[in-house]
Amino acid sequence: MEHPLLFDDGDVLVERIRALSLRLPEAVETLNHGRPSWKAGEKGRAFAVLGASMDRPDTLVFKPDPVEAPAWREDPRVFVPKYWGPSGWLAIDLDRDAQDWSETSELIETSYRQVALRRQLAVLDAVM
Repeated sequence: MEHPLLFDDGDVLVERIRALSLRLPEAVETLNHGRPSWKAGEKGRAFAVLGASMDRPDTLVFKPDPVEAPAWREDPRVFVPKYWGPSGWLAIDLDRDAQDWSETSELIETSYRQVALRRQLAVLDAVM
């Protein structure tokens, strides 16, 4: 069963997260239950999903560095998302008016590093 799209393609958050995600080596955009998500390669694993739930669409689901995860859990914007949380994923509320895009970029890159292949990381380290 195909899920309905849960976002507007021209949405500012979608565009910003898309730009930050697709700059990473071999990153591809897919749909995950109607939400935009990004994977490390066509057959790779997800590293970012926009929208943790129907009632929290303006969130970024990400896989934190395990060492940094406890500190992120203390941030009031961060929560453990249903379904993703048991696998170590977190989600952060995004502020449409005052989002720190530098921080968001770091979250996306860190999440990518948790799932990317060694060759993808080598390319990333060579260009970043």
